[in-house]
Amino acid sequence: MKKIGLIGGITPESTVLYYRILNRLNADNLGKTHSAEVVINSFDFGKISQLQKENRWDLLDELMAKTGKNLQDAGATCIIICANTIHLCIDAVRKAVKIPVIHIAEATSKKIIERKLSKVALLGTKYTMEKDFFIDVLKSFNIEAVIPEEEDRELIHNVIYNELASGVINEISKEKYLTIIEKLIKKGAEGVILGCTEIPLLIKQKDVSIPVFDTTKIHATAAFEFSTNYQQQQQQQQ
Repeated sequence: MKKIGLIGGITPESTVLYYRILNRLNADNLGKTHSAEVVINSFDFGKISQLQKENRWDLLDELMAKTGKNLQDAGATCIIICANTIHLCIDAVRKAVKIPVIHIAEATSKKIIERKLSKVALLGTKYTMEKDFFIDVLKSFNIEAVIPEEEDRELIHNVIYNELASGVINEISKEKYLTIIEKLIKKGAEGVILGCTEIPLLIKQKDVSIPVFDTTKIHATAAFEFSTNYQQQQQQQQ
C-alpha cells in the first residue's frame, strides 16, 4: 500500500472513522499485522465551520489547496477530503497538486450504479443538500437525487453540527432521521446516501429498508483500492 493523504478534522469524528476503516481494510486484505500508511492534515473544525457560515469559500479554497500541496510534499500518492461538504473545494485542491484527489460523490455514484439504482435520497449538511457539487456528480451518472423538505434539511444539518460532530448519538435524532428517510422512500427513493461522513455514526443499513450508501466507507475504500493498485503498478514497472 502506498501513502494516502487525508484532509481531516472536518470533523475529527469522521476523520477517526476514515482512519479506522483504512486500517481495517489493510488488515483484512493484506494480513492482520498490516495497517494504513497515511499522512493526515487535521484542521480546527471550529475555524472551518465559521468560514462556512460566513460563506468564505474563497478562503476555504486557499486553505484546502495549500493542504493538498502539503500532503503531496509529504509523500501522499492520492488525497481524500474526509468530509462531503468540503468537496465544494475539490477543484481548488486538484489544481494545486499533481496526484489524484478522489471525489466522494464519484465513488458513491459508481456504487449506486453497481446496484442498478437511478433515484436516491441524499442526506447531508445543508450545503451538500442545497448546493450542486454532489447532485451534479450524481446527474453525470444519470442518478436522480431526492432532497428532504426545507424543515427536514434544517433538522438534519443541526443534528450533524450540534451532535454528531462532537460524537453525540441521540436516539430521538435517529428516529427523526428515519422518519425523514421514510418520507423520501414514499417520493420514490430506491436508496439513501449518507452524504455526511458523520451520519453513519447514527444510521446503519439495518435501520433502513432500502440500500444505504455510507459515503465514508465508500470513499475510504476507493482510496485503499487506489493505493494498493498504485503499488502493483509501480512493481510491474520495475
